[in-house]
Amino acid sequence: MDPTNDILIDPKEHPYADIYKLMIGATVPRPIAFVSSLDAGGIRNLAPFSYFTLCSSNPPYVVFSPAHRGSSKPPKDTLHNVRETGDFVVNTVSEDFLTQMNATAADFPADVDEFAISGLTPIPSERVKSPRVMEAHVQMECVLHDVITLSDKPGGGSLVIGEIVLLHVDRTVLENPAKDLFKIDPKKLRAVGRMGGPTYARTVDLVDLERPKWPR
Repeated sequence: MDPTNDILIDPKEHPYADIYKLMIGATVPRPIAFVSSLDAGGIRNLAPFSYFTLCSSNPPYVVFSPAHRGSSKPPKDTLHNVRETGDFVVNTVSEDFLTQMNATAADFPADVDEFAISGLTPIPSERVKSPRVMEAHVQMECVLHDVITLSDKPGGGSLVIGEIVLLHVDRTVLENPAKDLFKIDPKKLRAVGRMGGPTYARTVDLVDLERPKWPR
């Protein structure tokens, strides 16, 4: 990049909404945690989060970040549910139900069941109370490890850290299920990632590069 083209932006000098727009445009594509949860009364919730990643393999942990809406508004339903019940499920989003996932992204009242809104199918989990999304080819049952609040200002966020206690993997998305139960074929999974604004990315245009070793 030509340094003469640099635009210097100090986050403290601009509205958080502008910084958010820049962040989600530059940090792409982002995987999507399609999180299913329950409140204490048994009302189901489904919501997508693109502030999401893995953070450990032994034991396995995932982390996602619900944004805060400000002190005058209640926390997002997913954050409330996870704190209340102590578990959740992360469902991997594939192209074949992208439209249904997007239908759950609205800011619905807490008593609305997003499974019913989207037409997606809830099925029981094995080790947690929260339901899974049947249409998802990979489902991760998680027990809450911790919630770390980074900021309670509007646009701030909390880190929700969960330990994966059970994975469900659709055999049809494995590269060779007869030989390896742990290698997913991305061309079969057809996962989607989040870009900036309303744009999503497909994961079908792939490049393979072997990781270099040292010493060579």
